Amino acid sequence: MSAEDRFYRSVVDALTHDRLTLPTLPEVALRISDMSRREDVSVNLLAAEIAKDPAMAVRLLRVANSAIAQAGGRRIDNLAQAVTRLGLQMTRLLVTGLAVEHLFVSKSPWLQQRLRRSWTRSTEVAALAQVLAKNCTVLKPEIAMLAGLVHEIGVLPILRLAESQAELSESPAALDSVLRRLSARVGRLVLQAWNFPEALIDVPYYQEDIYRTHTGPADYLDVVIVAVLQLQGAHDPSLARIDRHAVSAFTRVDLSPDLSVLELADYLAEYDANRSGLAA
Repeated sequence: MSAEDRFYRSVVDALTHDRLTLPTLPEVALRISDMSRREDVSVNLLAAEIAKDPAMAVRLLRVANSAIAQAGGRRIDNLAQAVTRLGLQMTRLLVTGLAVEHLFVSKSPWLQQRLRRSWTRSTEVAALAQVLAKNCTVLKPEIAMLAGLVHEIGVLPILRLAESQAELSESPAALDSVLRRLSARVGRLVLQAWNFPEALIDVPYYQEDIYRTHTGPADYLDVVIVAVLQLQGAHDPSLARIDRHAVSAFTRVDLSPDLSVLELADYLAEYDANRSGLAA
């Protein structure tokens, strides 16, 4: 039996018997999540709790100011203003999304490289998803950003399982194959465990279904699919073979399949600002 088959079976077995260890949210995300759901919580209390994690506070301000700068509004210089502007639920979701980066680490050099590559892709997709949602849809840009941040979250538990199987470090193609076959299913489980809203839970599950169709306006999955295809040069080269004219997400996002949005100066500036805001 090949290394790929052995690993695939081990992941499926763990899933079947509910033994796959799902990642636990970092402490800051758990604290903010719990506090934001309290009836007596105030903006100032939530801001004070976020301030206990200086790195998170800085990043949340960056994200809030990125959106405001794009809208031509006044710059925010304190967390209370950021929480007020974003709202309690959006603040909770963004803190969760930003905290996820702390899960993409490993003591194993080969695995750390994989995890960082996945996180970098996620931030790129998140940055562009926000731009597309803001300029091409009526969706909430910050939720679109979060959808991008977690669209590959299913790789985490699988890579954690791979950490104990050294032979996979010599078989990157085998690991890639297992990730393609199972990460979507695992991603949905992770977001369900984290109590994410229904609008986002299906993003990891269907994000590789490029030709997905549905009735009605664009949803967050449409925005993620278009963002991934727009960034194809930095991601999977096989996406270059996709017939974009057959991808209905472009129609719902109201974007020409032939247009490269990052060639538009305004869109590129917004994308770069978002990436800066998501940087550690």
